Amino acid sequence: MLDAEMHPTGGLQIAWENPAVELPRLGDPESYTLDVGQDGAVMKASSWRGVLHGLETFSQLLKYDGESWGVSAVSIQDEPRFPWRGLMIDVVRHWQPMDVIKRNLDGMALVKLNVLHLHLTDDQGFRIESKTHPRLHELGSDGHYFSHEEIRELIAYAADRGIRVVPEFDIPGHATSWLVAYPELGSAPGPYAVERRWGIFDPVLDPTNERVYAVLTDFLGEMAKLFPDPCLHIGGDENNGVHWTANAQIQTFIQVHGLKDNAGLHAYFNGRVHAILLRHGKRLVGWDEILHPDLPAGSLVHSWRGVQGVADAVTRGFSTILSNGFYIDLSHPASKHYQNDPVPADTMLSAIEQKRVLGGEATMWSEWVSPETIDSRIWPRTAAIAERLWSPRDVKDTADLYRRVALVVERLEEMGLQLERHRAVLVRRFAGEAAGARDVAALRTFIDVIEPVKEYQRGQYHAGHTQFTPLTGLADCARPESDAAREFADHVLRFLAGPPGLSFSSRETLQQQLMIWQNAGLVAANFLLARSAGFDAGAAVARGLETISGIGLSALDALTRGSARDVVWRDEQLARIDLAAQPHDAVQLPPVDAIRQLVHAAARETSLRNDRARE
Repeated sequence: MLDAEMHPTGGLQIAWENPAVELPRLGDPESYTLDVGQDGAVMKASSWRGVLHGLETFSQLLKYDGESWGVSAVSIQDEPRFPWRGLMIDVVRHWQPMDVIKRNLDGMALVKLNVLHLHLTDDQGFRIESKTHPRLHELGSDGHYFSHEEIRELIAYAADRGIRVVPEFDIPGHATSWLVAYPELGSAPGPYAVERRWGIFDPVLDPTNERVYAVLTDFLGEMAKLFPDPCLHIGGDENNGVHWTANAQIQTFIQVHGLKDNAGLHAYFNGRVHAILLRHGKRLVGWDEILHPDLPAGSLVHSWRGVQGVADAVTRGFSTILSNGFYIDLSHPASKHYQNDPVPADTMLSAIEQKRVLGGEATMWSEWVSPETIDSRIWPRTAAIAERLWSPRDVKDTADLYRRVALVVERLEEMGLQLERHRAVLVRRFAGEAAGARDVAALRTFIDVIEPVKEYQRGQYHAGHTQFTPLTGLADCARPESDAAREFADHVLRFLAGPPGLSFSSRETLQQQLMIWQNAGLVAANFLLARSAGFDAGAAVARGLETISGIGLSALDALTRGSARDVVWRDEQLARIDLAAQPHDAVQLPPVDAIRQLVHAAARETSLRNDRARE
């Protein structure tokens, strides 16, 4: 219990108000205060979860002066903005074993996330042991699934870090792996096979079949006992209804029961599942497709399609969490996630409706990640999302965000996460045994500046990839956000905003970077072309880096030496940039926008000089 008369004694004293409980719960108080003075430090928290958060903060304040560790005097009052701050990890499309989940739980604790959402079933696999219906994991997992014992271990590991574990079993769509074991539960005749590709597929459970609810009663009851958290996610997304529409018996059922259409049938199914979960004391959570006039009260809507989904849910009286804008698998920069907000400043929601927005989740869908690369896709960008869900809305200094993200990367690596260490292995493997030191160095520089294509474009470039395709290409070696490209763009902005004459140091910084990139692009392109035809696409991107770097040097020369550059030159260079910037092999060149700015500035300076000469 908290002692208001605690006195520092040179160490750290900790107290909390509420008794400790075995498992974290939604709505548990998480605030804490930390006061560090000359005589020591005192931490007071509203609960043991607040203590955990306070200890994370305290550890970040520790500094070593060469002789001892210490903390500068500080007074902190801290509490989260939202109670639901999550990370969803898809362990289905590419299997992610225990060590991956555990080390990412460590990372979650560091940035004060408090919900691990495990996506456990989908078309590509059934990743949870079922003792009531063992055929599900035996036929649907390729041998990769969590046993009951492992799940209990994960739940305890998460609880020790103040993190809840919410399971997801995707129904009625994304159900191929269910139907591999029990084809009679499907809306179309089998047989079914585990899906190895990515996308939206037709197999779906048959809501008119009472056998479906018998199996779900057994299975969900089993999972309700295994997972203690009151929330259970049923997915409910991307049901295209193709098999429902083609099934005359199902369409007759819709008419007889006055369900109107497939959406009404889906709502009927959700109502039946809600009743099953309610009997086991569970709260139904589903993606925003579950929102329907007949959705049972108390359900929680998980919006992945936009803030409008949040508004639709809360205005109808449902609590909601947001993932749209937090899809870290789409390779957007941390700044974009950081500016996203479950309740933006211009919201039209009332105060009561805003309270129904519980928070949000970063989502790590695993089509394009392996256990080797997943950490670098989750982190460090999820740290920006964690801050957005914890801190006040008006804390949004993007420049300072990146300063702090760099520090988080170091701490995550120290904790055992593999953000950076896997990249050296991937690059070395990509280069091959015959690569010389010069070739490997050029490849590293080249890979540091490229990024995977954004949104869902990778599937367009790698349409033939399946669940068994090794993820060892350029797009897998590259970071989702290139620090080198972002820092270069910042230098360009400062350079162009500088006074007439432009500082020598700024010009030298840009010139040196462009020369390094130009050389790396040339060496990497020649090396890749010499390997085999399979590397031609990567070589085209490397050649593009060489080209745009040369254009950047030419523009920089015009800006600093006064060389004549007219609009004809400008348009020619912009056309060359557009051609060189074309993505290949699912990677792109992020410095192109900054180099375009240099080209425009060079032509603009020439125009100004010509105008002055005519005067």
